[in-house]
Amino acid sequence: MAYSAQAQKVLLRIQQSETTEAAAYHAMANSIKDDANREALAKVAGEVASQAKALEAYTNTQTKPDERKVKRYARMARLFGFTFAAKLMDRRKIKFVNHSKKLLDEIPEVEKMEADEQKREDELFGLLNEKRLSYVGAMILGMNDAIVEITGTLAGLTLAMQNTRLIALSGLITGVAATLSMAASEYLAERSDGKGDAAKSGLMTGGAYFITVVILLLPYLILDDKMYLLAMGIMLVFVVLILAAFNFYTSVARDVPFGKNFGQMCAISLGVAALSFVLGYAVRTFLGVDV
Repeated sequence: MAYSAQAQKVLLRIQQSETTEAAAYHAMANSIKDDANREALAKVAGEVASQAKALEAYTNTQTKPDERKVKRYARMARLFGFTFAAKLMDRRKIKFVNHSKKLLDEIPEVEKMEADEQKREDELFGLLNEKRLSYVGAMILGMNDAIVEITGTLAGLTLAMQNTRLIALSGLITGVAATLSMAASEYLAERSDGKGDAAKSGLMTGGAYFITVVILLLPYLILDDKMYLLAMGIMLVFVVLILAAFNFYTSVARDVPFGKNFGQMCAISLGVAALSFVLGYAVRTFLGVDV
Protein backbone atom coordinates (compact mmCIF):
# COMPACT_ATOMS: atom_id res chain seq x y z
CA MET A 1 0.00 0.00 0.00
CA ALA A 2 1.28 3.46 -0.91
CA TYR A 3 1.35 6.14 1.74
CA SER A 4 1.52 9.90 1.34
CA ALA A 5 4.90 11.62 1.32
CA GLN A 6 4.02 13.30 4.61
CA ALA A 7 3.22 9.98 6.30
CA GLN A 8 6.42 8.42 4.95
CA LYS A 9 8.46 11.34 6.29
CA VAL A 10 6.89 11.19 9.75
CA LEU A 11 7.27 7.42 10.02
CA LEU A 12 10.90 7.63 8.95
CA ARG A 13 11.59 10.18 11.69
CA ILE A 14 9.90 7.94 14.25
CA GLN A 15 11.84 4.92 13.00
CA GLN A 16 15.11 6.85 13.30
CA SER A 17 14.17 7.91 16.83
CA GLU A 18 13.34 4.32 17.81
CA THR A 19 16.61 3.00 16.36
CA THR A 20 18.60 5.58 18.33
CA GLU A 21 16.64 4.87 21.51
CA ALA A 22 17.31 1.11 21.23
CA ALA A 23 21.04 1.71 20.83
CA ALA A 24 21.06 4.11 23.80
CA TYR A 25 19.31 1.56 26.01
CA HIS A 26 21.87 -1.06 24.97
CA ALA A 27 24.73 1.34 25.81
CA MET A 28 23.23 2.09 29.22
CA ALA A 29 22.63 -1.60 29.94
CA ASN A 30 26.23 -2.48 29.12
CA SER A 31 27.52 0.00 31.72
CA ILE A 32 25.37 -1.26 34.62
CA LYS A 33 26.62 -3.82 37.13
CA ASP A 34 23.27 -4.56 38.76
CA ASP A 35 21.77 -7.61 37.02
CA ALA A 36 18.09 -6.68 37.42
CA ASN A 37 18.49 -3.17 36.04
CA ARG A 38 20.78 -4.36 33.24
CA GLU A 39 18.26 -7.00 32.19
CA ALA A 40 15.37 -4.51 32.29
CA LEU A 41 17.23 -2.04 30.05
CA ALA A 42 18.41 -4.78 27.68
CA LYS A 43 14.85 -6.13 27.41
CA VAL A 44 13.35 -2.77 26.50
CA ALA A 45 16.23 -2.14 24.08
CA GLY A 46 15.32 -5.31 22.20
CA GLU A 47 11.64 -4.39 22.12
CA VAL A 48 12.33 -0.89 20.83
CA ALA A 49 14.66 -2.31 18.17
CA SER A 50 11.89 -4.70 17.10
CA GLN A 51 9.45 -1.81 16.77
CA ALA A 52 11.94 0.12 14.67
CA LYS A 53 12.35 -2.97 12.49
CA ALA A 54 8.56 -3.27 12.11
CA LEU A 55 8.41 0.29 10.79
CA GLU A 56 10.60 -0.75 7.85
CA ALA A 57 7.48 -2.35 6.34
CA TYR A 58 6.03 1.15 6.01
CA THR A 59 9.16 3.17 5.15
CA ASN A 60 11.07 0.57 3.08
CA THR A 61 14.21 2.04 4.64
CA GLN A 62 16.77 0.83 7.16
CA THR A 63 17.86 3.42 9.69
CA LYS A 64 21.02 3.69 11.78
CA PRO A 65 21.23 5.14 15.28
CA ASP A 66 22.43 8.69 15.81
CA GLU A 67 25.74 7.88 17.49
CA ARG A 68 26.11 11.36 18.96
CA LYS A 69 22.82 11.02 20.82
CA VAL A 70 23.65 7.48 21.92
CA LYS A 71 26.96 8.64 23.42
CA ARG A 72 25.29 11.67 25.01
CA TYR A 73 22.69 9.55 26.81
CA ALA A 74 25.33 7.02 27.85
CA ARG A 75 27.37 9.85 29.42
CA MET A 76 24.28 11.19 31.17
CA ALA A 77 23.60 7.71 32.57
CA ARG A 78 27.12 7.56 34.02
CA LEU A 79 26.99 11.08 35.49
CA PHE A 80 23.38 11.46 36.62
CA GLY A 81 22.07 7.89 36.71
CA PHE A 82 20.38 5.69 34.12
CA THR A 83 16.87 6.52 35.40
CA PHE A 84 17.42 10.21 34.66
CA ALA A 85 18.93 9.45 31.22
CA ALA A 86 16.12 7.05 30.28
CA LYS A 87 13.36 9.43 31.35
CA LEU A 88 14.99 12.41 29.65
CA MET A 89 15.29 10.37 26.45
CA ASP A 90 11.64 9.43 26.75
CA ARG A 91 10.69 13.11 27.08
CA ARG A 92 12.65 14.19 24.04
CA LYS A 93 12.08 11.31 21.65
CA ILE A 94 9.81 11.68 18.65
CA LYS A 95 6.54 9.89 19.47
CA PHE A 96 3.66 8.61 17.40
CA VAL A 97 1.17 10.59 19.43
CA ASN A 98 2.81 13.91 18.57
CA HIS A 99 1.80 13.73 14.92
CA SER A 100 -1.23 14.56 12.85
CA LYS A 101 -4.54 12.70 12.68
CA LYS A 102 -3.85 12.16 8.98
CA LEU A 103 -1.09 9.69 9.90
CA LEU A 104 -3.58 7.72 12.00
CA ASP A 105 -6.12 7.79 9.18
CA GLU A 106 -3.60 6.35 6.71
CA ILE A 107 -2.05 3.83 9.10
CA PRO A 108 -4.48 2.71 11.85
CA GLU A 109 -1.82 0.37 13.27
CA VAL A 110 0.05 3.44 14.54
CA GLU A 111 -2.38 3.78 17.44
CA LYS A 112 -1.57 0.26 18.66
CA MET A 113 2.16 0.91 18.23
CA GLU A 114 1.84 3.99 20.44
CA ALA A 115 -0.15 2.08 23.08
CA ASP A 116 2.43 -0.74 23.09
CA GLU A 117 5.26 1.75 23.45
CA GLN A 118 3.62 3.53 26.37
CA LYS A 119 2.99 0.23 28.12
CA ARG A 120 6.59 -0.81 27.58
CA GLU A 121 7.91 2.45 29.06
CA ASP A 122 5.63 2.20 32.10
CA GLU A 123 6.85 -1.34 32.74
CA LEU A 124 10.49 -0.29 32.36
CA PHE A 125 10.29 2.56 34.87
CA GLY A 126 8.42 0.26 37.23
CA LEU A 127 11.27 -2.28 37.08
CA LEU A 128 14.17 0.15 37.41
CA ASN A 129 15.50 0.49 40.94
CA GLU A 130 18.47 2.83 41.08
CA LYS A 131 20.23 3.22 44.41
CA ARG A 132 21.48 6.66 43.42
CA LEU A 133 17.96 8.07 43.45
CA SER A 134 17.54 7.12 47.10
CA TYR A 135 20.20 9.72 47.93
CA VAL A 136 18.65 12.48 45.86
CA GLY A 137 16.39 13.42 48.75
CA ALA A 138 19.38 13.80 51.08
CA MET A 139 21.23 15.93 48.52
CA ILE A 140 18.21 18.14 47.92
CA LEU A 141 17.82 18.60 51.68
CA GLY A 142 21.44 19.76 51.96
CA MET A 143 21.22 22.00 48.92
CA ASN A 144 17.92 23.59 49.97
CA ASP A 145 19.11 24.33 53.49
CA ALA A 146 22.40 25.76 52.22
CA ILE A 147 20.67 28.04 49.75
CA VAL A 148 18.19 29.39 52.30
CA GLU A 149 20.64 29.72 55.20
CA ILE A 150 23.76 30.89 53.38
CA THR A 151 21.89 33.17 50.99
CA GLY A 152 20.27 34.85 53.97
CA THR A 153 23.56 35.03 55.86
CA LEU A 154 25.50 36.53 52.95
CA ALA A 155 22.76 39.00 52.09
CA GLY A 156 22.63 40.18 55.70
CA LEU A 157 26.41 40.44 56.00
CA THR A 158 26.71 42.32 52.70
CA LEU A 159 25.33 45.60 54.06
CA ALA A 160 26.43 45.00 57.64
CA MET A 161 30.13 44.53 56.70
CA GLN A 162 30.43 46.02 53.20
CA ASN A 163 33.67 44.16 52.54
CA THR A 164 33.79 41.06 50.34
CA ARG A 165 36.71 39.47 52.21
CA LEU A 166 35.09 39.83 55.63
CA ILE A 167 31.78 38.59 54.23
CA ALA A 168 33.47 35.56 52.63
CA LEU A 169 35.32 34.75 55.86
CA SER A 170 32.17 34.94 57.96
CA GLY A 171 30.19 33.01 55.36
CA LEU A 172 32.83 30.27 55.15
CA ILE A 173 32.96 29.78 58.93
CA THR A 174 29.16 29.66 59.08
CA GLY A 175 29.04 27.31 56.08
CA VAL A 176 31.55 24.81 57.46
CA ALA A 177 29.83 24.71 60.85
CA ALA A 178 26.41 24.29 59.22
CA THR A 179 27.78 21.57 56.90
CA LEU A 180 29.00 19.49 59.83
CA SER A 181 25.72 20.07 61.66
CA MET A 182 23.63 19.03 58.63
CA ALA A 183 25.70 15.91 57.96
CA ALA A 184 25.56 14.84 61.61
CA SER A 185 21.80 15.49 61.86
CA GLU A 186 21.06 13.47 58.72
CA TYR A 187 23.30 10.63 59.90
CA LEU A 188 21.61 10.47 63.30
CA ALA A 189 18.12 10.68 61.76
CA GLU A 190 18.84 7.87 59.29
CA ARG A 191 20.51 5.70 61.93
CA SER A 192 17.57 6.12 64.30
CA ASP A 193 15.35 4.82 61.49
CA GLY A 194 17.52 1.71 61.30
CA LYS A 195 18.94 2.40 57.83
CA GLY A 196 22.27 0.74 57.08
CA ASP A 197 23.48 3.50 54.76
CA ALA A 198 23.07 6.32 57.30
CA ALA A 199 26.71 7.38 56.97
CA LYS A 200 26.48 7.72 53.19
CA SER A 201 23.23 9.64 53.46
CA GLY A 202 24.84 12.03 55.94
CA LEU A 203 27.84 12.43 53.67
CA MET A 204 25.60 13.20 50.69
CA THR A 205 23.66 15.80 52.65
CA GLY A 206 26.78 17.47 54.02
CA GLY A 207 28.54 17.31 50.66
CA ALA A 208 25.65 18.95 48.83
CA TYR A 209 25.50 21.64 51.52
CA PHE A 210 29.22 22.43 51.38
CA ILE A 211 29.41 22.48 47.57
CA THR A 212 26.48 24.93 47.53
CA VAL A 213 28.26 27.10 50.13
CA VAL A 214 31.45 27.24 48.04
CA ILE A 215 29.53 28.21 44.88
CA LEU A 216 27.67 31.00 46.69
CA LEU A 217 30.90 32.33 48.23
CA LEU A 218 32.82 32.48 44.94
CA PRO A 219 31.78 36.05 43.98
CA TYR A 220 32.89 37.34 47.39
CA LEU A 221 36.21 35.52 47.12
CA ILE A 222 36.98 36.72 43.59
CA LEU A 223 35.77 40.33 43.50
CA ASP A 224 37.45 43.39 45.00
CA ASP A 225 36.74 44.34 48.63
CA LYS A 226 34.35 47.18 47.79
CA MET A 227 32.37 45.29 45.12
CA TYR A 228 30.11 43.72 47.71
CA LEU A 229 26.84 44.66 46.01
CA LEU A 230 27.98 43.15 42.70
CA ALA A 231 29.10 40.03 44.59
CA MET A 232 25.67 39.72 46.16
CA GLY A 233 23.98 40.16 42.77
CA ILE A 234 26.10 37.39 41.22
CA MET A 235 25.45 35.19 44.27
CA LEU A 236 21.70 35.56 43.76
CA VAL A 237 22.08 34.61 40.09
CA PHE A 238 23.94 31.47 41.23
CA VAL A 239 21.06 30.71 43.59
CA VAL A 240 18.55 30.77 40.74
CA LEU A 241 20.80 28.66 38.49
CA ILE A 242 21.38 26.03 41.21
CA LEU A 243 17.67 25.83 41.93
CA ALA A 244 16.90 25.50 38.22
CA ALA A 245 19.44 22.69 37.76
CA PHE A 246 18.31 20.65 40.78
CA ASN A 247 14.62 21.14 40.04
CA PHE A 248 15.12 20.06 36.43
CA TYR A 249 16.92 16.91 37.57
CA THR A 250 14.24 15.99 40.09
CA SER A 251 11.41 16.84 37.69
CA VAL A 252 12.82 14.33 35.20
CA ALA A 253 14.05 11.61 37.57
CA ARG A 254 11.05 11.70 39.90
CA ASP A 255 8.29 12.89 37.55
CA VAL A 256 7.44 15.99 39.60
CA PRO A 257 6.40 19.38 38.16
CA PHE A 258 9.30 21.73 37.47
CA GLY A 259 7.66 25.17 37.34
CA LYS A 260 5.74 25.06 40.63
CA ASN A 261 8.61 23.68 42.73
CA PHE A 262 11.16 25.99 41.12
CA GLY A 263 8.97 29.04 41.69
CA GLN A 264 8.35 28.17 45.33
CA MET A 265 12.01 27.56 46.09
CA CYS A 266 13.06 30.80 44.36
CA ALA A 267 10.42 32.77 46.26
CA ILE A 268 11.56 31.36 49.61
CA SER A 269 15.31 31.76 48.96
CA LEU A 270 15.10 35.27 47.50
CA GLY A 271 12.55 36.31 50.14
CA VAL A 272 14.91 35.25 52.94
CA ALA A 273 17.74 37.11 51.19
CA ALA A 274 15.66 40.30 50.98
CA LEU A 275 14.69 40.16 54.65
CA SER A 276 18.29 39.47 55.69
CA PHE A 277 19.52 42.32 53.52
CA VAL A 278 17.15 44.71 55.31
CA LEU A 279 18.26 43.29 58.67
CA GLY A 280 21.91 43.88 57.77
CA TYR A 281 21.12 47.48 56.91
CA ALA A 282 19.22 47.91 60.20
CA VAL A 283 22.10 46.46 62.22
CA ARG A 284 24.62 48.77 60.62
CA THR A 285 22.43 51.89 60.78
CA PHE A 286 20.48 51.67 64.00
CA LEU A 287 22.77 49.64 66.25
CA GLY A 288 25.87 51.58 65.32
CA VAL A 289 27.84 48.55 64.04
CA ASP A 290 30.74 49.66 61.83
CA VAL A 291 33.31 47.23 60.47
